[in-house]
Parts: sequence; structure tokens; C-alpha cells
Amino acid sequence: MNLNIAKIYDIANKSKRLIIGLMSGTSMDGLDIALCSIEGSGVLSKLKILEFKTADYDEEFRKNLKSIFSNREADLQKVVLMNELVAIKHAKLVNDAIEEWKVDKASIDLIASHGQTIFHAPKSFHQDPNFPNATFQIGDGDHIAVNTGIITISDFRQKHVACGGEGAPLALYGDYLIFGDPKEDRVLLNIGGISNFTFLPGNEQIDKVFSTDVGPGNTLMDQFVFREFGLFYDKDADLASKGKVNDVLLSELLNHPFFLLEFPKTTGPELFNLDFLDTVLTKTELVDLSPFDILATLNNLTAQVIVNAIQITQSEKSNIFISGGGLHNPLLINTIKNLLPTAHFSDLTELAVIPDAKEAALFAILANEAVAGKAIPFKGQNMPKTTFGKISFPT
Repeated sequence: MNLNIAKIYDIANKSKRLIIGLMSGTSMDGLDIALCSIEGSGVLSKLKILEFKTADYDEEFRKNLKSIFSNREADLQKVVLMNELVAIKHAKLVNDAIEEWKVDKASIDLIASHGQTIFHAPKSFHQDPNFPNATFQIGDGDHIAVNTGIITISDFRQKHVACGGEGAPLALYGDYLIFGDPKEDRVLLNIGGISNFTFLPGNEQIDKVFSTDVGPGNTLMDQFVFREFGLFYDKDADLASKGKVNDVLLSELLNHPFFLLEFPKTTGPELFNLDFLDTVLTKTELVDLSPFDILATLNNLTAQVIVNAIQITQSEKSNIFISGGGLHNPLLINTIKNLLPTAHFSDLTELAVIPDAKEAALFAILANEAVAGKAIPFKGQNMPKTTFGKISFPT
């Protein structure tokens, strides 16, 4: 037997696995690295996050990423080069984290790498009947495996697309396996660049489990703040709090056809970007609106699309657990709470999970399922009864 296959077999037969989950989102501010201990598999999985950090990207690396991110006219050579460079960079950041945490590298069973999404094109976006749903993440798994010496599982989203889905949101699997509770309905709300949530019914009926993107999270706000103020994000909503929501602008932003699509659906910055905003500003003749008012309106837009989706799915009386960068935006969170007065809100610390580590940990769970789990069917969710990820060996 090939020694690599034998090692995977041994890992699969362990009662507990040590897996590093990696996530780099659309904000491209850094790499989330979560060292996870995962016992068992499937609905019996027990997750414990042992260490977590966000390793910041340097400005030159971020600039190179942004030059090809969500860009239809991206330089193909640059895309190819960045596919390798992202992986090499991520491997170095993982090695640095392992050294910082003083963890024996030989004890780590797997790395689960999401990679960096540079373009997301479901049919609802490209609208070409001759082409399927598509999504593309860079950061080659072989480079990570070779440069860390650890078996790496990556490219998780392609199996979902191959089975008829849109490549997102994949959080449904990990949310169901780790966070479901038979005694209460739960909503796992993640406000990253794009907002999405998973509904977990308290009766544990798998056919009622539901997950979808709902629209922009931080992406429009972050893009606007960078253009107008030269900042990467609106810290503590200081800038948005100086403005006033413009109802005309908000109404026209909410008039986008994406918000009328049936669930589940996915989207990205390819759709919700500054071109979209500028088109609406021109249409409403509000191009001279104060940047503070525009930002306040974008903040409210994110809250509205989240609330509208939760109400449509009739889960507004659930316990809502929030994660993602939006959790740190007090204006956004207060607006959501005010619009959903019957819901109970908390963050994932109540479930013994670091909120900022959730997405990285969820990919560790998917990697655990890839080697040790059984496929779980989700009716009506375009969630295939399968496992996700491609395995890369160090040698």
C-alpha cells in the first residue's frame, strides 16, 4: 500500500484528530488559522478550538490579491502566479503559527484550506444557459502540503458545484453537525463580506435544516470606506454613525433582483460592489450625498437584507448566534436587534466557539468528514450526499 494512503487510513481510524482550519475571506485582511481538536465524526463530532489567530497580510500581498479579485479582466498570468503564491504564503503563516503555539508539528493530522475566492459565478449571476454554476478559489493544496509537511485537504467548493449546487454556503454541514440542539431553534448568522445564515430546527428534522446567502455583509461598506476614507473598514461604525440613512437610496438598493430570488442562493462582491452602488446613486440623483449618509445607508442595507431573509424563513423567534466581522459593528448589530425584537441574540462564545474562528473551524470539520465521516443528505438544499475536498500529500 502507498504509504500516504496508509497514513490517511490511520488518521481516519483515530478517535480524535488534530486539524488546522484555514479561511481567507473577501475582506482579504489576513488568514484565519484555527487549531482544532475534533473527536468522532458526523452528528457525534465534538469540536474544540485549541488555538486561533488571524495572521495579517502585508500590503503588497493584499494589493496583488485585489488586482485579480472579482475582476473579469484579470491578468491570467497573475492569476496563475497568485494560485501558487497564496499557497506558499499560507503555508508560511501556518508554520509560523505552529511555532508560536509551540505545537509538535508531527501531532497535526491535517490542514483544511479554503483558499482565496477570486471569482464566484453562479448561474443567477452570469445568466448564460450554456454554462454551469462556477466558483474559483486559489491557493494550491499541494504547495501547502509540501511547504508544511502536513497532509492538506483543499478546494472544498468544487464538489458542491459538480453535484449541482452553487459552491456555497458550505457552512450548513458544520453548523448541523456541531451546533444543532433538539431543545431550541437556532440561527447561525455569519456576517462576513457576504451575509449568510443556517437555520437549525430544534426538532432536528434534517429536511428542515436550511442555509443561504442573503446579500451584502461587510463588502459594500468596506469597499466604500476604502475608496472614500482610505481605511480598510469602518471601525466600531464610527463613520456610519455620523450619517443618516437615506430612504430613497435604501429603497433603490433593496430593489435589486437578487433579493427576489428564491432560497437557497449565493452571491459575492462580483455583484455587490461599487459599480452597483454608483449606478444606484446616479439613478437616484444622489451622487452628491454625504459619504457619511451613504455609509449609514449601506450599513442599514446589510441589516435589512438579513432581517428580511430571517423573516421570510419564519425563523425570527429563534436563538440567533452571530459570527463574522460584522459582529464587531455595533450600529449594524443594534439595527438587526431592533428589527427582530422577538429573537434572542448572542455570539458563539455561548456555544464555546470563538466567533471569529468559526469559518476556519468549519473547514476543519469538513476535512474531518472527508477522512472519517459519512455523507449527510439535505433535502432541497442542493447539498450533495457526499464529502468535500481534494487530498494533497507532502511527498
